[in-house]
Amino acid sequence: MDSRHDGNQEVLTRQMKNSFRAVLVDDERLARNKLRSLLARHPEIQIVGEADSVRNALETIESLRPEVVFLDIQMPGESGFDLLYKADASFKVVFVTAFDEYAIRAFEVNALDYLLKPVNPDRLARAIERLSSPAGQGEKPERALEYDDHLFLSIDERSRFLKISTIECISAAGPYSEILTSDKKKAMVLKPLKEWEARLPEKYFTRIHRSTIINIEYVERVEKSFNYSYQVYLRGIKEPFVMSRRYASKLKGKLK
Repeated sequence: MDSRHDGNQEVLTRQMKNSFRAVLVDDERLARNKLRSLLARHPEIQIVGEADSVRNALETIESLRPEVVFLDIQMPGESGFDLLYKADASFKVVFVTAFDEYAIRAFEVNALDYLLKPVNPDRLARAIERLSSPAGQGEKPERALEYDDHLFLSIDERSRFLKISTIECISAAGPYSEILTSDKKKAMVLKPLKEWEARLPEKYFTRIHRSTIINIEYVERVEKSFNYSYQVYLRGIKEPFVMSRRYASKLKGKLK
């Protein structure tokens, strides 16, 4: 058999293993076409669909189940953030927008990257590299935490031991996590939400959204909301947390 054929087949197999199904969401067709042209230089990105609104994007994502969504923020009617709160799927997000004032909020919803229009090809390449090389890959995982364990953290500019059982909820803030404790103190920790999810005791902690983990011992009530979502009220916190449909059954099982 031709050795060149074997080599080409090996490269093709490797590319297929490292490929990512992508959906482009932007209300401007020209913007989608420009992004599609830039992504054509990256064979690991397979564009499987496009959408020009949140409503169409929800249907497209539900149908195609992409691994990554390139998402505009400002669109008529509803924003890219509205899409993330309504979508019932697990995918990574790269925001592509003409406005820089949303950057902080973008990382609060655990976005992979935030690209400004016109998109710089080098910045796009770095975003795709992050997609292909998830943070922490190859690192030794830390041990699971017990409910009575303590962590040494900086809270209110002071370092102190924090008991795991006093954590009410943890919210994503880019590479950081914001911890809220039972005495309503907050702490920012350089640790992604997925690491907390892997280490916290599953009996007590559960994810209710892409950006939120709660301690079920502090749940006061759960109420149905619109678009098949729910609102979770924690004791002593006035504003409810949004729970997406995909996490609802898991929480109900733990609250029984």
